[in-house]
Amino acid sequence: MKILSKLIVIIGCITLLTACNKGNEIAGRSQSSVSKSARYIKERLPADKRLEFEVSFFAIRDSFKDGDAFLKEVDGKNPDQIIAIGKTIYEERKKAGVAEFAKYPTWEAMIANFSKERSSQGSKPSDSRDKATRSTIYKL
Repeated sequence: MKILSKLIVIIGCITLLTACNKGNEIAGRSQSSVSKSARYIKERLPADKRLEFEVSFFAIRDSFKDGDAFLKEVDGKNPDQIIAIGKTIYEERKKAGVAEFAKYPTWEAMIANFSKERSSQGSKPSDSRDKATRSTIYKL
């Protein structure tokens, strides 16, 4: 009985160490695992890197139309590697003359603009029609 309990503890420790080892990398086994690990990583990043990671991740997703190629590209990558790939994609698209990227002089300027847009989204004034009743039902 003692041997069985020690064996269970050892297997549990090995499993725990293996699971914790890749907590900061994207698991590219499937689309679902990529989405889950990217969400997990993004939630744990410092606020200044979250938007860069998010923009980079979706730039990579947009660049690789084939799902398997995308999975291979992001599998095992940490946030800094994803951001580096995103910057490379930005530079390639800017040189190619893509209007969406050409309007920003640098990667940092694009991220700053996106950050400003995101922060202003939460500060929109409320609709004056529902101020009195605080209801979403409007009189037509």
